[in-house]
Amino acid sequence: MALRRSCRLMVLAGCMLGASAGPGLSAKESGQTASGLPLPRYVSLKSDHVNVRAGPTKDNDVAWVYTRSGLPVEITAEFENWRRVRDSEGAEGWVYHSLLSGRRTAVITMKTRDELAPLYDRADPTSAVAARLQAGVVAQVKKCTAGWCRVSGNGFDGWIEQQRLWGVYADEKVD
Repeated sequence: MALRRSCRLMVLAGCMLGASAGPGLSAKESGQTASGLPLPRYVSLKSDHVNVRAGPTKDNDVAWVYTRSGLPVEITAEFENWRRVRDSEGAEGWVYHSLLSGRRTAVITMKTRDELAPLYDRADPTSAVAARLQAGVVAQVKKCTAGWCRVSGNGFDGWIEQQRLWGVYADEKVD
């Protein structure tokens, strides 16, 4: 019993530290995750009440609670049915997998909170500006290609420069 607990703790510690599957291989390169999906990757919160825990079991304390369905998070590690996530502000913790969705969303990011991000009619900075979005607005990502993403939300739909989004990798294509 003590040996099993000791082995489980070593595996758990390796997962918490983001240990790779082999020397010189990152988790993304090794392809060996509990879900079989690559790491890191972006997902969104499925519910408007998501407990974030200090570790990957229900025995761990709830560190905080997300209260915004659709918020994008980045999965950085997996342990059994638990996912270590990071949000746009850099906070990290463990979430049970069924509270996450593959639906892609992103947060609008700007250099300053007062600056507005232009949303264009087309993936072209010379096209008409359809809206101006504040930093922190959450949008559904419909498509990303060639440095532009089509996003939509409550009262807006258009194209934005991919670099203005947290929730999509710089060179990622989304269909």
